[in-house]
Amino acid sequence: MRTARVAAAAATATTATTALLALAAGRFASNAALRPRPGHPLPTDPRLTVHTVTADRVTLTRDLSSLRPGTYGLTGHGVHAVVGPVLPDAPHTADTVVRRLERVTHGTLDAGAEVRLTPQVHVGDPRTALGLDHEDVQILGETGPLPAWLVPSARDTWVIAVHGLGTTREHPMVVMDFLHRRRFPVLCLAYRGDRGAPRAPDGLSHLGETEWRDLDAAMRHAVRQGAQRIVLHGWSTGATMALRAATHSALRDRVAGLVLDSPVLDWEATVRALATARHVPDALLPLAVRAAQGRTGLRPHRVRERADIRDLRVPALVVHGPDDAVAPWALSRAFARSRPELVTLHAVPGAPHGAMWNADPTGYEEALRRFLTPLG
Repeated sequence: MRTARVAAAAATATTATTALLALAAGRFASNAALRPRPGHPLPTDPRLTVHTVTADRVTLTRDLSSLRPGTYGLTGHGVHAVVGPVLPDAPHTADTVVRRLERVTHGTLDAGAEVRLTPQVHVGDPRTALGLDHEDVQILGETGPLPAWLVPSARDTWVIAVHGLGTTREHPMVVMDFLHRRRFPVLCLAYRGDRGAPRAPDGLSHLGETEWRDLDAAMRHAVRQGAQRIVLHGWSTGATMALRAATHSALRDRVAGLVLDSPVLDWEATVRALATARHVPDALLPLAVRAAQGRTGLRPHRVRERADIRDLRVPALVVHGPDDAVAPWALSRAFARSRPELVTLHAVPGAPHGAMWNADPTGYEEALRRFLTPLG
């Protein structure tokens, strides 16, 4: 009898230990999505080594990422630069690639440095980066004051821009000059968890599903300052925020349209993708999803069942591509097919998550021009 009791106690202890290990593993795996570092490239963007640097060229490790078309930020410890297209005719070895070096924004780009490509091309603020006059404003959100830039202009249709995973409010500056030339006032928001903004109540990202209320606060600010209509332009989880605000905000009747770049339409897929990029074993991915759900209260849903997609009443431009490793392209296609009367899908091949402008600036801005023309 005593032996049986000892065996039962040992089995119970083993089960409890296994459960605790599973819980810890799930929390660790989910941190890739729930504790992002604003302004730090996503783990899906591999580290590259700088091999050589000249005044107008940089040689990088040859990788699918370093071969991407377009214009990107290049960031490493204490340095930020901007690189343009691949220069296939420039001398290089079989394991390197040469890109045009547009400029070094700050720091020094040296051979041997470890860097990553990022969609965040500009650093600073609209004045220092683009030469655009702007106002630094404070928006009162439910977690406290939120810093934002307002670039004023003549129209009474405002664009509110909101960044996503792996970037800061500097990212939307890639389209700010384009919007300013078309006389749209632009309000660019930092939200909970960003540098200079209040911490989220639980310290976790909710992948846009609760952060949208900070965007709602920005909409209220815009209306108080004279906005008659609002276009919400969001990247990644910022696109999730825009979609939620357009269907849940008390000011949703002021929303004239949405621009959704690389939208996160299924948080579970994004959690899995970011955990995988951090080399979490496949066996732990279900634990990562369950841990994320338990820590944040997020509810699973399929694209066609999302209330915000079902209730959408304004036109939306979805800009996305099949090479996005974080937010599945197939979900954007399903979204567009489910609401063909409202949703226009602009595909950008070869672009990583949140970098649709970077891969094809001319095509992106033309799609944006066509979309915005009847809304302004």
